[in-house]
Amino acid sequence: MKVLLANPRGFCAGVDRAIDIVERALELFGAPVYVRHEVVHNRFVVDRLRGLGAVFVDELDAVPDGATVIFSAHGVSSAVERHAARRGLVVFDATCPLVTKVHLEVARYARDGLDVILIGHAGHPEVEGTMGRFDSSFGGRIHLVETVEDAERLAVRDPGQLALVTQTTLSVDDTARIVATLRARFPALVSPRKEDICYATQNRQDAVKQLVAQCDVLIVVGSQSSSNSNRLREIAITRGIPGHLVDGADDLEREWFEGKRAVGVTAGASAPETLVQQVVARLREWGGQESVEVIGREENVVFGLPQALRAVGRNQTL
Repeated sequence: MKVLLANPRGFCAGVDRAIDIVERALELFGAPVYVRHEVVHNRFVVDRLRGLGAVFVDELDAVPDGATVIFSAHGVSSAVERHAARRGLVVFDATCPLVTKVHLEVARYARDGLDVILIGHAGHPEVEGTMGRFDSSFGGRIHLVETVEDAERLAVRDPGQLALVTQTTLSVDDTARIVATLRARFPALVSPRKEDICYATQNRQDAVKQLVAQCDVLIVVGSQSSSNSNRLREIAITRGIPGHLVDGADDLEREWFEGKRAVGVTAGASAPETLVQQVVARLREWGGQESVEVIGREENVVFGLPQALRAVGRNQTL
């Protein structure tokens, strides 16, 4: 059985930055450092950071006064920021810069008095944070649309005063269908010059589309809570190929590969490469050939640490 590795796969620049922020804060200030929600959606990463002294909390009420807290890569609402300021917490924001871009778009549209349509998944931390960036005091509203059906039945205040943003980790194909439906209904719909789905999400989905044309089964390394990992698995399913989302090698089941000529392996943007290599090693134990890297789009994006952490590193003072 051939073992084909998608490229690119695994960590993106936003995830790298978020993990670096937690590790840097622990290095400089010592444990515990509190993190609101999982800093990225990967069980292995979260467990490792927990072992270093990070404490993951659902809300800021669980953070002691005067403590250091980090906002996850998915971003937070304006209300959470205000809450942290009132408490006097020392905050480092690990929000992915591409999510911050969407936050700024939403805030600008709200100030312009527009209603905003957000395409995304209800309950996802990124969606909650983005909706919490809309200031309704200017008279507008924000609407969450998850499906084409939602887009078809959406009722708005003024079809001529609408703007569009999206969650950054969606399926490119599914989002395109929803956008087409909205544009057909609302021709005056305003949208950003550059789409909100992030480069890493787009690149990993393109790589999987290339991969599934060459394999009989797809393994996606990533946690169930990871939106972009789930979207990768769905690409295989929609093309009639079995797709399995696994946290690591121990989740593999041997019968998935019986009679298969080639298995494709990829990883969501929050899954570390070490887990991919453990999956490959298990496949080799079960008779797989040496893995082959499928050539894909090269990524050179790097997001820097917050200035405050860089300054601490130089001067040892905040």
